Amino acid sequence: MDTANEVKRISVIIPIFNEEDNVDPLYSELKPILKEQERYEHEIIFIDDGSTDASLAKLESIQHEDKDVILLSFRKNFGQTAAMSAGFDYSSGDIIITMDGDLQNDPHDIPLLLENIEQGYDVVTGWRYQRKDPYFSRKLPSILANKIISLTTSVALHDYGCTLKAFRSEVVKNIRLYGEMHRFIPAIASGMGISFTEVQVNHRPRKYGTSKYGISRTIRVILDLITVKFLLSYATRPIQVFGLLGFVSGTIGFLIALIMTIQRQFFSIPMGDRPLLLLAVLLIFIGIQLISIGLIAELQARTYHESQQKPIYFIRNVYRSGDLE
Repeated sequence: MDTANEVKRISVIIPIFNEEDNVDPLYSELKPILKEQERYEHEIIFIDDGSTDASLAKLESIQHEDKDVILLSFRKNFGQTAAMSAGFDYSSGDIIITMDGDLQNDPHDIPLLLENIEQGYDVVTGWRYQRKDPYFSRKLPSILANKIISLTTSVALHDYGCTLKAFRSEVVKNIRLYGEMHRFIPAIASGMGISFTEVQVNHRPRKYGTSKYGISRTIRVILDLITVKFLLSYATRPIQVFGLLGFVSGTIGFLIALIMTIQRQFFSIPMGDRPLLLLAVLLIFIGIQLISIGLIAELQARTYHESQQKPIYFIRNVYRSGDLE
């Protein structure tokens, strides 16, 4: 396990989309806090996600004045997940911290995240214990979503939606994000055998600009949750989910057909005009199709892992003779 002394650099990743009034106050508040972390060097990675206001111009001014600032400018709005992924790709820190650009995340919580990373955790997630958002439009849907996600992924967190998180770089460098999956990083990373904790962080009301999130995003989150569950449980063995469903369907269909055949042969009960016959045939064909899908998915999974040279395991440390001398 890494020790605190081995951590040399912090990368703070901040997606920005139409936050022209928040950019300067955020940077002015964040920079002194990072300077106070004397044990670490730091870099700030702003990702302009296709802003249509003056956000990019203000970020360019900041980057021009500060050599520790990296600015990535998207050609159009690709979404927060894409912005996070780009930040991970361009980061060089041993510890990667993500936060929103709307001033609702408090930069003063960064030392708390670092303290928990130093204790040996791979992922530290923020919990907006006293969230400053409207209850029915933001807080209630979030509470329900967090419970559903925790039950589905078996990774119990109070606040999956809090962007303020800290990661060891080797965690996020092995994750590919799509859709709205940035909020599921702790759950996805759990498949790597990481250790994580959740800490209460300050949450502030939005002062400038408008929120980019709404209830409409819930459907996309649910669909991505299904994907995450599949990736966590069956990504390397899809035949076990499709094959099981196909076997159950085919077996039920076969048993129905067998019972009807016995009734026809020994009890002279006609079977040609009974809806059960159609159900039996349908279940058998569904079973064959699901097993076939499972076999195709197995081939695709193997092609994916082999072509990408993506391992199906993750090693924390390698110990060799003489390492402990």
